[in-house]
Amino acid sequence: MKRSKSNKSSESPPPPQQRVLVLHGPNLNLLGVHGQGSRGLTTLADVHAAMEARGRADSVIVESFQSNHEGQLIDRVQAAAVEGVAFIIVNPAAYTHTSLALRDALVAVAIPFVEVHLENIHAREPIRHVSHFSDRATGVITGLGAYGYLAALEFGLSYLREG
Repeated sequence: MKRSKSNKSSESPPPPQQRVLVLHGPNLNLLGVHGQGSRGLTTLADVHAAMEARGRADSVIVESFQSNHEGQLIDRVQAAAVEGVAFIIVNPAAYTHTSLALRDALVAVAIPFVEVHLENIHAREPIRHVSHFSDRATGVITGLGAYGYLAALEFGLSYLREG
């Protein structure tokens, strides 16, 4: 009996996976660590595990990066452009109200992004009502807790599908 040989040269390689970068600003590494504050028990690792699993279901790589240092967040945004990241989800945390440099990096790389906040920034102190990112974001999700990240990812996946 003859075996048929597959012609590997005619097989197309699998399409490259799209990538989503999730950026977490200062102090978000403490999420869920200090008990049941206003943010609950969900940790940043929990958030990332859920997002990574959801991304896998659509064959999308979801990468998470947290830093308490503005320069590291800026470096990561700039690297994202070179790496071919297709979408960014960013929770700038306190940098929301202070970082023109991080805003400028996001604008410069021209990768669509959604701004996420665990708490409703408009229900907090007046200084926190102003975001340096919202006017350039594709969308803003605020006040939905950790679910806001998944909502942003769902939007991002839809955005990428519609291309």
